[in-house]
Amino acid sequence: MGGTEQAAGLSRYLLNFEIMGVALSDLPAVLGRYLLSIEVSDVLDIALMVFALYKLLTLVQSRKAASLLKGLFVFFAVLLLSYLFHLNGIYYLMSRMVELGVLALIILFQPEIRRILEEMGSRRILAFFSHAENASVLEQTISQTVLACAEMSQSHTGALIVFEREILLDDMVRSGTVLDASVSSELLKNIFFVKAPMHDGAVIIRMGRVLGAGCMLPLSRNVNLSRDLGMRHRAGIGMSENSDAVVVIVSEETGSISVVVGGMLKRHLKPETLENLLRNELLPQEEDGTDKQKFSLANLLRSRKNGED
Repeated sequence: MGGTEQAAGLSRYLLNFEIMGVALSDLPAVLGRYLLSIEVSDVLDIALMVFALYKLLTLVQSRKAASLLKGLFVFFAVLLLSYLFHLNGIYYLMSRMVELGVLALIILFQPEIRRILEEMGSRRILAFFSHAENASVLEQTISQTVLACAEMSQSHTGALIVFEREILLDDMVRSGTVLDASVSSELLKNIFFVKAPMHDGAVIIRMGRVLGAGCMLPLSRNVNLSRDLGMRHRAGIGMSENSDAVVVIVSEETGSISVVVGGMLKRHLKPETLENLLRNELLPQEEDGTDKQKFSLANLLRSRKNGED
């Protein structure tokens, strides 16, 4: 009897329970009316807030931004503690600093904010309207690059070619000579000619256009790299470790062609293999409903490893 009475009392309590003046029994009807009152502007408002939060989380992925946000968290924690424990002097100084906080954040996060604004105004917004044209230009770029690499491989001409993807490489471009030219095998061979003034740097290609030449790239900090890798290979690996770029390298000593994606290096490629890799990494993939395996650098390395085992 005691258990039955307790259950009945709990039921009566739940029925009489009110949330913000609304009985629990009336909650479904209230929620239904609320959902019907949602307008397009409300959905847009929520979507914009989610997008801003996503960009903030993307920004925090960099070590610099993460360290700055940790410092801001400590700052506001100290501000709260000074208010709770009536540390008037510290609270006064820190509260005055908060007034300049927005300007300080803009200064501290200037590189990240600039990158976000560049991405918002970059080619991605226009890519939807020029999908077919971009694919055609990229195919031409890939064929001309493969042709140039094959000829430079035979003549043992060193080359370092970077294909920009989602992450913009404007800082790298500014380290060299800014160009704006169509990609052709003759242009690439002239740039990397041993007596040319820009042959020691890298060529950066964006959407089928040579954006810069003689550009300086960051060297890889991987201490496990083979000692027979020269500066071009280390710079190509370092570039792929710091971005999503696809890097093509032609060795001046051996003439071998290499590709680096995501820090993974594959050497001694044939021109046909190079073309397949570039087409898979750079051209937009279409859903054709087949189970054809993706010809990527990761799959190539995996298949070679399994073959050796």
